Amino acid sequence: MTTAVTRELSAELRGFREVQRLAYACAEAVAARLEPGVSERDAARMQRSWLRARGVSDWFHLPFAWFGDRTAFTNFRVPLQFFPTGRRLEPGMPFILDMAPVYKGFTADIGYSGSLGANPVQDRLMADLEAHRALLLREVRERRPLREIYEDVDRLMVRQGYANRHRAYPFGVIAHKVDRVAERPWSPRVFGFGTQSLKGLASDALHGHRDGWSPLWSPYRFSDHPPHPGLWAVEPHLGFRGTGAKFEEILVVTDSRDPEQNAFWLDDDLPHVRRWAEDK
Repeated sequence: MTTAVTRELSAELRGFREVQRLAYACAEAVAARLEPGVSERDAARMQRSWLRARGVSDWFHLPFAWFGDRTAFTNFRVPLQFFPTGRRLEPGMPFILDMAPVYKGFTADIGYSGSLGANPVQDRLMADLEAHRALLLREVRERRPLREIYEDVDRLMVRQGYANRHRAYPFGVIAHKVDRVAERPWSPRVFGFGTQSLKGLASDALHGHRDGWSPLWSPYRFSDHPPHPGLWAVEPHLGFRGTGAKFEEILVVTDSRDPEQNAFWLDDDLPHVRRWAEDK
């Protein structure tokens, strides 16, 4: 996103950018504290504690952590397998931290990939994700149907020699809409998901069904429509022989006729984007 676009962000978009940056700051802080023997449950708890200490009291979903071959969702068959386990981190092992806090009524959903020491396979996966970020933005700006864009992401992964691991998520989603959430001092959760956020997603699904669009970006027919204006948490997830890597960040879709303004990433000052710039 250009500097000009950044200056023109509305107060609402600045709110979403603030919580997204907060979540990525949490991921970097927790990643720096990981060491051999830390479990996925420990890492998830560290994320919760860090964010709660900074005012987060509600969630789209509680933090996840995946270590080793679980970063590629190896043998995942049921939703309960996504939740943190007692798997312990070892030297050279890849990890993914994933969290979706609600802060001041704004929601973010982010994914951060790293490893405990050198892991050339995950480094390559992360480098190759840059092409997916460019493809997604380009084709959303072209107003291609979401289902077709999903298929193009799949084809790019095949050319790169990787497996599509976001297909393992419920409904195979590569993205979902995020919205404002009514602030509450405490919000109950269902299987780790905040009820306020789930209500918003259900409301979008109801209105979308009536109007011919879905808040879930999937490979199925209900996503066979052009990008709908709003904020989308997008997470292409690559896998290769038991190693996985992804990013997740907010893509803004507008109803502008200007192709430079009808879609843009909310923020280009994120760890994976900085990493690509440094690699060059």
